[in-house]
Amino acid sequence: MWTDNETAQDFLNFGGIAKTVAEIIEQAQSRPISIGVSGAWGVGKSSMIRLIRTELSARHHEEAKPSKFIFVEFNAWLYQGYDDARAALIEVVASTLAKEAEERKTGIDKAKDLLERVNWFRAIKLAAGSAASLALGLPPTGLLGDLWGFGKSLVAGDIDKEAIEAVKSAAGEAEKIATGLITPKKTTSPPKEIEALRTSFEELLKEMGVTLVVLIDDLDRCLPETTISTLEAIRLLLFLEHTAFVIAADDQMIKHAVKRHFQGVDDDIVINYFDKLIQVPIRVPPLGTQEVRAYMMLLFVENSDLESKEKERIRGEVCSQLGRTWQGKRVDLKFIRSLNDKLPDALIARLDAADRLAPLMTSATGIAGNPRLIKRFLNALSIRMSMSRAQGVGVDESELAKVLLFERCGDPKAYLELIKSVTESDDGKPAFLLDWEQQAIAGEAHQRKAPWDDPFITEWLRLPPLLGGTDLRGALYVSREHAPLITPEDRLSAEAADLLEALLEHPEMAGSIKDRLVALPRSEMSVIMDRLLGRARQEQEWGTPSILDACMAVAAADAPQGARLSGFLKERPAIQIKASIVPKISDEQWSKTVFEAWSDDEDIAKPVKNAIKARRNNGNVAVK
Repeated sequence: MWTDNETAQDFLNFGGIAKTVAEIIEQAQSRPISIGVSGAWGVGKSSMIRLIRTELSARHHEEAKPSKFIFVEFNAWLYQGYDDARAALIEVVASTLAKEAEERKTGIDKAKDLLERVNWFRAIKLAAGSAASLALGLPPTGLLGDLWGFGKSLVAGDIDKEAIEAVKSAAGEAEKIATGLITPKKTTSPPKEIEALRTSFEELLKEMGVTLVVLIDDLDRCLPETTISTLEAIRLLLFLEHTAFVIAADDQMIKHAVKRHFQGVDDDIVINYFDKLIQVPIRVPPLGTQEVRAYMMLLFVENSDLESKEKERIRGEVCSQLGRTWQGKRVDLKFIRSLNDKLPDALIARLDAADRLAPLMTSATGIAGNPRLIKRFLNALSIRMSMSRAQGVGVDESELAKVLLFERCGDPKAYLELIKSVTESDDGKPAFLLDWEQQAIAGEAHQRKAPWDDPFITEWLRLPPLLGGTDLRGALYVSREHAPLITPEDRLSAEAADLLEALLEHPEMAGSIKDRLVALPRSEMSVIMDRLLGRARQEQEWGTPSILDACMAVAAADAPQGARLSGFLKERPAIQIKASIVPKISDEQWSKTVFEAWSDDEDIAKPVKNAIKARRNNGNVAVK
């Protein structure tokens, strides 16, 4: 599993862009600069912010010397609904500078002055809220509201000792606000206070000899009012000496917020509002097939058992190779293996899957090379493989990945038709795909009817492994949160439905209904076995579970179901097989191939093999 958090590790060769931004800030030489990092949701803007900070920090890291940069990371989304984003940003900046001033032993007095002026803004917000309430004939809010409520009680004569103590407390808090937030100043009008705050802010940075780098993230996640509030705070501190703002957001979402907030304005004003805040616009580049392939491979490398130094070495080589793809260089499985010829087999298998999936992950509209969506796809695949192992389904990872890709990116109607084909087939194989897959691989043009006429499907059909001759019931079983594995059961006769219910609820009583099972048509027997095997997959130990009795009863009533039960048992993980199952199934015709498979399996426990050998010696079953 991979977390959906930003990372300071460069998996996408964004390091070049981060270095460019760092150079822009450095070359500004304390002159104000504002940089906009734009891009759609999930393309890596937050990671770009982290890389920019890492790059700037690395450029001026010297032992025993403080950095010439002070960083403030602000996520407006975290404050949404809890605090005024404008006041919160200014307060975070002032608090960070005050802390740095204490540590650097410089600018301490100016830092305190700045904090006092920030408190003035807090007080203005409190006073404005209460004044507005009084003007509208409504009770004021906050601490002033507490005093207002006490006054009403006093007039009504409804007062006691506890109420008096409460108002003393409220009055004390109000006094703190009056003396702490609203510090007497020679200049008290809002325009003069705002200018004084800007001057205090600039003088503090100059005295400390630093550049403040404010990193704004997740602005495009906010509601319009929070977005505008944060932008207004940025505007208040923007274009002051010794400041650099890096704002990561989807510019289209920002412009939408501006348009929503300032209703009735034309598009030119909307564009100008944002563009005036941003001096240097930088767009996170979309990922091509090479980048997507490299990204997926590095994710698998990161989650492998390789040593940390080796992971970092491979990451560096991959990013370096990405920087040369314009020269025809490739990042693929061959290149990764050239970096380390002793990679574990399990890792190679995953790298191979990434190699094959990358073109579709880039072009499919459902993912379109988006790093966040790629992570979610791989996490979903990981979860389903875990379910497969936990329930003993035994799904092939490459087959499951191909099914999951179709589920995420294909036409929903086509996916339902695929499920229907699998569940209505006796062997669980979507045979209708066989010809299409061969034609797609051969490059032959074929006109398919809707919903199978999407160009994505042609590319999907070419992707190995081929599924037309594959039993997909296991893959669909672990994917059933989106669609049921068994749909034909709704068409069972009343008799078949009653027998299925009896077998599921009381499988140990299956022997008593064998005669009734024999009378059912084969199509209904197949559906019943589907449901029983679905339940059987939940078993974690195969000695003599009661569901086995139900499966054996169906196999006895319809011979082809015996072959299905045989195949199911051979697919069970070796650790689940117990010796007690051998005498249980030894008299069944279909058990011969099961015992052969278990005898040849090195992982099957010795007691199981001894039980099989004992049955053979007794002449009860023939084995190789």
